[in-house]
Amino acid sequence: MPATAMAPTTGPELEFLGSRVRILEGSEAIGLVDMIEVPAGDASPLHVHHAHDEGFYVLSGEVTLHVPGEAITLGAGDFFLAPHGVPHAYRVGAAPARWLVTSTPAGFERFVAEVAAGRVTDPAELAAVAARHEIEILGPPGMLP
Repeated sequence: MPATAMAPTTGPELEFLGSRVRILEGSEAIGLVDMIEVPAGDASPLHVHHAHDEGFYVLSGEVTLHVPGEAITLGAGDFFLAPHGVPHAYRVGAAPARWLVTSTPAGFERFVAEVAAGRVTDPAELAAVAARHEIEILGPPGMLP
């Protein structure tokens, strides 16, 4: 595998569920690396990845990650790993946040691109698209595991 360097402006910028996502790398060898900018107060649906481990490295702002029985608040420089099979959701604090997401193995970027291309916002449609990518939506934004 060759060495890879990525600038924050590398890759396409997409609108994904109200956030701006820039896919930096999505090779089969590396997995997905993307940078996400999320508005203040935004929350993800409660979900579980059945085939991907997802890591969050916070660049700025504050985000609380919810996993069964625990809420973990992260700030700049903090990292969190949600292994496949672990339900999780996030909520951004009072200011916008930016973080890098890693997803291993690669493939999650195809879900992001499909949602962005179709401007998917309907919960039933989102659940159907997610299922095609081995992601299960367990509840609406704000629902905790």
